Amino acid sequence: MKLTIYAPFLLLFLLPAGLFAQATVIDEVIARVGGEYILLSDLEEQFALAASQSNGALAPDTRCQILDQLLVGKLLYNQSKLDSLEISDSDVESQLNARIDRILSYMGGSIEQFEDYYGQSITATKEQFREDLREQLAVERMRGTVVREVKVTPAEVKTFFAQIPKDSLPYFNAEVEVGEIVAKPEPNEETRKATIARLEGVRASIEAGEMTFEEAARKFSEDGSRQAGGDLGWTKRGKFVPEFEAAAYNLEPGQLSGIVESEFGYHLIKLQERRGNTIRVSHVLMRPQVTDEDIEKSRVFLDSIANLIRVDTFNFSYAVKRFGFDKVQSFNNDGRMTNNASGNTFFEIGDLDPDIYFTIDEMEVGDVSNVIEFRDPGGDQMLRVVQLQSRSAPHRASLRQDYAKIQDATKQAKQQEYLSDWIEKTINSTFIMIDERYQACTSIQNWINDSRKIASGK
Repeated sequence: MKLTIYAPFLLLFLLPAGLFAQATVIDEVIARVGGEYILLSDLEEQFALAASQSNGALAPDTRCQILDQLLVGKLLYNQSKLDSLEISDSDVESQLNARIDRILSYMGGSIEQFEDYYGQSITATKEQFREDLREQLAVERMRGTVVREVKVTPAEVKTFFAQIPKDSLPYFNAEVEVGEIVAKPEPNEETRKATIARLEGVRASIEAGEMTFEEAARKFSEDGSRQAGGDLGWTKRGKFVPEFEAAAYNLEPGQLSGIVESEFGYHLIKLQERRGNTIRVSHVLMRPQVTDEDIEKSRVFLDSIANLIRVDTFNFSYAVKRFGFDKVQSFNNDGRMTNNASGNTFFEIGDLDPDIYFTIDEMEVGDVSNVIEFRDPGGDQMLRVVQLQSRSAPHRASLRQDYAKIQDATKQAKQQEYLSDWIEKTINSTFIMIDERYQACTSIQNWINDSRKIASGK
């Protein structure tokens, strides 16, 4: 049984609008898992995505395989409801905004291009995908719950590796591990005061009736919520940073806050509605601009830290914890950068940012670089120094050189086996119906057989 849920949400989000238009014509139930239904349009939408990714070269049983994966997803989703696994509105809204911002970054921040591509506003697109995303998050969380306790021992890792035929051992290209110390240049006091004054002016214009809060957010706010007039959606306590949350919860519906400072900049907040302990807020965010002088000041500081590491005043790990910017992923991993494609800390040359690649190309293991400028995913100016922490030559996989990778592969295999067992067990206690036109599919015979057991009362 294949257990990967087909097509990540982001890829669905990037599908040409024509695929959705084609799929929405079809609306017929072809399967049921507990209280969850699979429509023919669900299947055809996934099939269209698979075809678009393979240039039409699909296996004859592709629809059967996709249906199997959809059934797995619905089984997990149905169980998440039975287990009262909650996906909060704030989680969904946060994920939606992150995906919208990511897509806009592909389009150079152009709202017009986004709306032309999807044929609708950003707000309408979010509404279209909101419940699909809620289901996806529930499925992912339920799967994590099922396999949460799976662990592997060193003996299991060795056994897993020993079972791989020698001629099937993977060949790893040259890889490196890279550490980083990141610094975020801070705007100077004069710039901060100017930003506060601008936001105070916006507040005064709203109170004077010269513009609505929504118009101000669309015109001035410097984050992804600007497309929705600053609306951050419904949320409970714990979503926002403490300064923002304290100010928001102290407002009455319709009331504007004063200027609130957080790590993201300066906010003007409006409480839209309140339902018990849940609130819906909007904001206008302004960020003080970092000047060349601010960047240079941070560069000099970071360069001095690099020099102290080079002369062994302290080690790289200590410098990360003592002086590094703590909002980057590497901070909690002793500065080691994570390869998002693999999930581990090893990078093939092609996986590296070009600036880092050219920086470490002539470095020896243990060397620390000069200061490098870069921008974070939000577009903020950042600085870092990097350390080359390991370098391996191309080689066949071995326990000595690749234990961490083999351990990950062992754990994934054990998780898949554990999840397969859970699915088989859960099928036996779940009502399942599959349309007869798909009952010849080899990949879903276990679903059909178990549904017959339930129907016959066995």
